[in-house]
Amino acid sequence: MTQTIAPISGSTTRRMLPAFLPYLIVSAAHLVLLYTGPGWAVTATKALLMPLLVLAVVLIARPSAGATMRLLVFAIALSWAGDVALSFPGALAFVVGLGCFLGAHIVYIAVFLRMPRNRRLPPARALLYVLWYAVFLALLGPHTGALLVPVALYGLVLAAMAATAALHGRLVAIGGALFVLSDSVLGLGRFLPGYDFPLHDLVVMTSYLAAQGLIAAGVLRILRTERW
Repeated sequence: MTQTIAPISGSTTRRMLPAFLPYLIVSAAHLVLLYTGPGWAVTATKALLMPLLVLAVVLIARPSAGATMRLLVFAIALSWAGDVALSFPGALAFVVGLGCFLGAHIVYIAVFLRMPRNRRLPPARALLYVLWYAVFLALLGPHTGALLVPVALYGLVLAAMAATAALHGRLVAIGGALFVLSDSVLGLGRFLPGYDFPLHDLVVMTSYLAAQGLIAAGVLRILRTERW
């Protein structure tokens, strides 16, 4: 089976925008609420975000997308489970959230490998993820304690997800890179002693929400314009 990608026009993106509007509006509200509260509204909006992204995917995706669309929805659903888990305090909630996002990244890799590619191999700049992983382990590894193995595994899968995202268009590649940024800042806040960054939560959530939205939009643009 031969796959080619038809040119993607700006009109495709404009047609997709209405479906993404609820996600964008609630994302903006969530980012404001992070600093204004109340706490229940932060939790509620966070729990709404990934379901709204799934709604956008379902509204836009063609039926012919089939298994690829279902995998995309599954990855977003696992991310939602991770969001909910990380809304609770404690080590157990963190481990559950980590596991959910680990699963989400594995499914994203499956999505990216199923899709028609712009290139056979990731671009040379994707090698930066190898450097990122080495720095990630060097900085956080000594402070993770019993979580060293799961955190190291998570970082490896995260880097692989971003590298396979780079096989596709700009939106998907930037989304993968922003996911790395978000999880890096989150990891620093969780494990690195003396880490202090006043805008920590805003950077984590802004980059995370942008990553999820760009990946979904990029995948949908390719699925809507591909020819089999």
